[in-house]
Order: sequence, then structure tokens, then C-alpha cells
Amino acid sequence: MAAKKPVKRTTTTAAAPKKGPAAKVTKNDLMAYYRDMLLIRRFEEKAGQLYGMGLIAGFCHLYIGQEAVVVGVQAALEEGDQVITGYRDHGHMLVTGMDPNGVMAELTGREDGYSKGKGGSMHMFSREKQFFGGHGIVGAQVPIGTGLAFADVYKNNGKVCATYFGDGAANQGQVYESFNMAKLWSLPVIYIIENNQYAMGTSVKRASSETMLHRRGASFGIPGEEVDGMDVIAVREAAAKARKHCADGKGPFILEMKTYRYRGHSMSDPAKYRTREEVDDIRSHHDPIEGAKEKILKAKYATEDDLKKIDKEVKAIVAASAEFAKESPEPHPDELWTDVLVES
Repeated sequence: MAAKKPVKRTTTTAAAPKKGPAAKVTKNDLMAYYRDMLLIRRFEEKAGQLYGMGLIAGFCHLYIGQEAVVVGVQAALEEGDQVITGYRDHGHMLVTGMDPNGVMAELTGREDGYSKGKGGSMHMFSREKQFFGGHGIVGAQVPIGTGLAFADVYKNNGKVCATYFGDGAANQGQVYESFNMAKLWSLPVIYIIENNQYAMGTSVKRASSETMLHRRGASFGIPGEEVDGMDVIAVREAAAKARKHCADGKGPFILEMKTYRYRGHSMSDPAKYRTREEVDDIRSHHDPIEGAKEKILKAKYATEDDLKKIDKEVKAIVAASAEFAKESPEPHPDELWTDVLVES
């Protein structure tokens, strides 16, 4: 029997986005974004330490430097919207509200992890938080995210799927198959390209004939926008615009987040393909957390001492997650045979 074509939605629960790059940012907004970005960074720093101690095995891709992207996008999403991404995923988990204890336990392969210690860094999920992974195959999450958006239209539930992928994955064929179907069926999917400039280790200028990745949907009629991915407010505003476009039944939208990762592609990558001066320049002039801190201090929303207290609180949460992970037992060998097949 042929698949039923999704019915175009007639209603939407989307809130109108704030207008323009100078949209009002409240104290509570900015303080929350600062804390969320700081939590991600301190968590990733601790994960790097545990990896060096041999407590995290396998692959581990840190999100340090890119925090503003996921925090800004999440600020624009509505409750019930789905999130899916690739293997640089710890920040996405934390900002959707997943428990740092469960995330760290999974990183260390422990029983109390989100995938019972069997998924590790790249394969964690939480249906409760509408987080659908964490995927190790480059670009594999893009058709899955498109499918989640298909389900949203089929159910006419007013929800949107935020589908993240990197500049390297942007060259994968399945991405363009997804673009085609998403536009044909006006699916509510925001394609978020986290362009951190280097994919695995090759500059986007050497790997892509069209380096303005937000244009990649032009031949399908999908609008796109380039965004300063190091500015959490700019990200939030662009994501709010994209979400409204999708929720209004106008189909997919592409956001190219111009961002930067400070660490190597993974923990095994010495990142010798770029200079230390380049990294230091980004850290000194474009760091997303320092940028938010400057805004907070300038607006007198908090003092230096207030921000130090937040950092202390965040470090305590991260330290507790590491201790929780260390104390959690390893999975029983019988777990090898569970969660392999789904009985229907």
C-alpha cells in the first residue's frame, strides 16, 4: 500500500519571533544563556579530563567553542520540538534538559547512562526530552530528522524538528535527498549547519566548491541564512525566524552557523592543520561565553563576583556528575543481548 502523503497543517502553535538583530534581551534571558553555555563548557572540559584518565573510551568529540549555537537555537524552540544531531552532541543533550549525571555515566560506559552504557559519547537518546541522538555516521541524522518532521506534519501537532549537522556532512548525498523531500512536502525542519570551518581536519575552503553553505538549498527552493554562531543572541533571533517559517507551513529552512571549535575534531586529533595563533585569536575576540559576559557586565545585570558564583555552581554540578559516573556500575554482560531487536 502506498504511503499516505502528509496533510498540510492548518494550525500552528508557534510564537512570533522577536524582530530584528536588536531585539530586547531580558536579564533572565541573558543570565540563563550564560549559565547554559558555561555548563556545556565545564562539562566538556571535565569529559576531556576523564578521557585522558582512561575513564572514557572510544570516540569523544568536544563542543568547546560552539556553545552559542545550541543554546541560542534551544531558546527559540517550543516545548515538544525535536532535536537531532551528529556525534558532537554532549552540548545538545545538556541544553535539552538531560541530566548531566546520566550523560556523564553514558560517556564512561556505565549502567546509569542514558543508553545503559552501551552507546557512549555518540549514541545517547531521550524521548522524554525529545532528543533523538547522537549519531556516529556522518550525515545519517539528516534523513532521520526529516522523518521526524514528516511525523509532525502527519500528526498536525505544530511541532518543528531542529536537525543539526556539520560542514563536512553538508557534502553528503543523503542531505540533498532530505532537502528534496522536505521541500516537496513542506516539512517543518530547521537544517542547522554548524560550520566550524574544518570538518574532520580539512578546511571548508578546500572541501566545498560552494563555501556559503546556507545557499545549499537554493536549487530546492529552501531559504537559508548565515548566522554569527559565536553570538547567542544572533543565533536565537535567526532560529526564531526559522521556526516560525517552518511552523507556518512554509517548509524547511537552512541556518548556517559560522562557529569554531577550539579542540581537535576528536580527542585523538592534535589539530595540526591550523595555527595556534588562529585559535587564540578566536578565543580572544569571538568567544561566545566571554561575549555574553561582556553584555551582562555592560548592562549591569550582574557583577564579576556574581558570575564567579555561577561558575562555581556549574563546576559543582559537573564534578558531581563525574563522581556519579565513577560510582555507577558497568553494564552486566547480559546487556549485550538487550535492545537489539524490537518485537512487533
